[in-house]
Amino acid sequence: MSKAKSSRDRRIAPPGITRVTRSSINPQDPQRTKPTDSGLVDDLSLMSVNEQQASLARKGKSYQSSSPSTKAFLSSPTGSSVPCGALETIGRLVKLGRVRNIVVVAGAGISTASGIPDFRTPGTGLYANLAKYDIPFPEAIFNIDYFSDNPHPFFSLAKELYPGHHRPNYVHYFIRMLHQKGLLLRMYTQNIDGLEKLCGIPDDKLVEAHGSFATAACHLCYTPYPAEEAKQAIMNGNVPICTFCAGAVKPNVVFFGEDLPEKYFHHAEDFPKADLLMIMGTSLKIEPFASLVNTVKSTVPRLLLNRDPVGPFERRPLRRADYMELGDLSDSVRKLAEILGWHTEIQDLMNSHENGLCSDTDPSNSSGEHSDSSETDSMH
Repeated sequence: MSKAKSSRDRRIAPPGITRVTRSSINPQDPQRTKPTDSGLVDDLSLMSVNEQQASLARKGKSYQSSSPSTKAFLSSPTGSSVPCGALETIGRLVKLGRVRNIVVVAGAGISTASGIPDFRTPGTGLYANLAKYDIPFPEAIFNIDYFSDNPHPFFSLAKELYPGHHRPNYVHYFIRMLHQKGLLLRMYTQNIDGLEKLCGIPDDKLVEAHGSFATAACHLCYTPYPAEEAKQAIMNGNVPICTFCAGAVKPNVVFFGEDLPEKYFHHAEDFPKADLLMIMGTSLKIEPFASLVNTVKSTVPRLLLNRDPVGPFERRPLRRADYMELGDLSDSVRKLAEILGWHTEIQDLMNSHENGLCSDTDPSNSSGEHSDSSETDSMH
């Protein structure tokens, strides 16, 4: 891809304009290995679940597996029936080895358990609490044209958003466990809080589609600027200034109207390879990120773990391979971990890694070494 083409194709649509970028996907190879008799039973069982869920959708019923009236049933090879909702169905696919390349698409909802508000929840979301910044509309605080005229509102907010005040939660460590089990193809996150990296998800498995605070640059000429110096200026109430063109410097968080990072374009290769798409804690409102969920093959299961139905999951009936678990995200992820038999492993990982993070920031740790570095390195 040429640089000019990349710059042209990478634009986020400004507020009020919908722009969708779709990747070109080759049709699925029709040649498939013939399943064994046992595998055929499993496939028919899963198909039965999907048919029943589609029937429930046509009748206007929800898919929350916690509700007995919405549970489907899987027929085991012995002829017995066990209740199976969205989480049980996906858990069964994973345990049968049918899932080997999971793509995770995540939004602000995965960080609310860490104390970071999401954007759109009425009353508590970030956009509902921006009156103190005296901006014309909520999204203006992340609008590059508005920032160019008045960077102070964003810098005031940035003091609260800079990484370092919050810790990863169970959801982040569940995704890291997917990686440790060799199942995570890639995680695509809209978040700029850095908690994915902090919990130990390797950089090569992570696409921060909306940038991060890890680097900084002039918003006009894109000249790089020392990230720590930019942070210090912002924390002291000052505007960091580019030494080349005198423009305002900002962290490389993607604003409306700016280019997406190069790593975002991994999606053209990743999504056609996925055999499970997990969508977590996102409103699927921001393009082109929101349209990524429509680029997996139609036969690939998509699991939505969210407070409300969003995007293609708002349609009824759902696509045959679509599943939802609505409610508190941390509870849903914990249920899935228990179904998979990973809950204790995740808790142990979380405790050991968090203890390592605490020792890293302890002034008494004069060695300057990261106590969990060997653990992280062993996962690559």
